[in-house]
Amino acid sequence: MDIKEELLEKAKRIKILLLDVDGVLTDGRIIYDSSGRDMKFFDVHDGLGVYCLKKAGIKTILITAKGSRAIGPRARDMQVEAVFENISPKTSVLEKILKKYKVNTEEVCFVGDDLVDLCLMKRVGLPIAVFNAAPEIKQAASYITLKHGGRGAVREVAELILKAQGKWGEIVGFYDS
Repeated sequence: MDIKEELLEKAKRIKILLLDVDGVLTDGRIIYDSSGRDMKFFDVHDGLGVYCLKKAGIKTILITAKGSRAIGPRARDMQVEAVFENISPKTSVLEKILKKYKVNTEEVCFVGDDLVDLCLMKRVGLPIAVFNAAPEIKQAASYITLKHGGRGAVREVAELILKAQGKWGEIVGFYDS
């Protein structure tokens, strides 16, 4: 089995997508206004990718080491299943997720970009690094996106999973009618 076939086999099994926030759903920049509130840049294509996964029955959960008021509204817009903020190490919520959603690690994909993601990358069935991830994250990944974090990488992952599972045509058909 070649690398591409192995990747598609892993993607076929995915039932839950776990996402880091800063550097994956955002481009990693954090802007503070004059009142000290943070602002983040999210990509609309990534959001639609997450929504398409939901329509196909694949749940998305956000896990971030840093909390922010900006995460809640974006999570609601994308209709994610759950948000875990201020989590370190990120593996501390993995067992809870596996139990609650009745899945095993082989049915979980995680997308990360930096060292705080390394422990979770090594525990899931399909670890993915965004293009601009730290070298250690890329080394732990089964796949490295062609897009940067916060700039379409999550959409790329969503399409990879949906196409591997034969669900992409149905999603496109929904928007084509």
